[in-house]
Amino acid sequence: MTVVKAENVIKDYGLSGQTVHALRGIDLEFQAGEFAAIAGPSGSGKSTFLHLVGCLDTLTGGVMMVGGSDAGKLSRNELAILRRQKIGFIFQAYNLIPVLSVEENISFPLTLLGIEKKEVKERTERVLKDVGLEGMAKRRPKEMSGGQQQRVAIARALVKKPALILADEPTANLDSTIGREILELMLALNKSAGTTFIFSTHDQMVMDYARRLVRIRDGKIESDEVKEGI
Repeated sequence: MTVVKAENVIKDYGLSGQTVHALRGIDLEFQAGEFAAIAGPSGSGKSTFLHLVGCLDTLTGGVMMVGGSDAGKLSRNELAILRRQKIGFIFQAYNLIPVLSVEENISFPLTLLGIEKKEVKERTERVLKDVGLEGMAKRRPKEMSGGQQQRVAIARALVKKPALILADEPTANLDSTIGREILELMLALNKSAGTTFIFSTHDQMVMDYARRLVRIRDGKIESDEVKEGI
């Protein structure tokens, strides 16, 4: 099943009176269950593409289909619903709410979806176990290491049971050992739950873990490789 389909996607920005062509006609498809990385140097367009997939930005041209919906034809409210129901986000800065506990950070998206309290509690406890944070439910983010905070961010993304998780430079603020642990965790969750993961990265370790590697340079696809035997 196709989760994401980009057809001739174009994104331009205005910067100091100049037009920046961030994406110059991208054609890509991602299927359910993929563990894929979009790689490229700074300014290549990889994060821009991820933000368009996540409906956090609007297209200049082309078509972006996400979860069967044409994102370019949806209203702001409809885009918010699509993000809330079908997409999980993992950011390099974790983006946790500092005044909330671990369990409150994780359960917050379920509260927005109007899920009953009993199920919220069950899902939160289950995902805490999945990411190896049992016993830390009452902690605040400031009481945790960077790797632990990223695990909370992963749990928050997973708890909605989304079809798609987008991870923007998820290892950027972690040392190599913790980064590898986080990637192993996400790969295991990808295999067990069948959730589609798409990363943007310039970290070679993330590229090595990815089962599919798309390279972008100057807003265009440079290569698209599916690795055999991974």
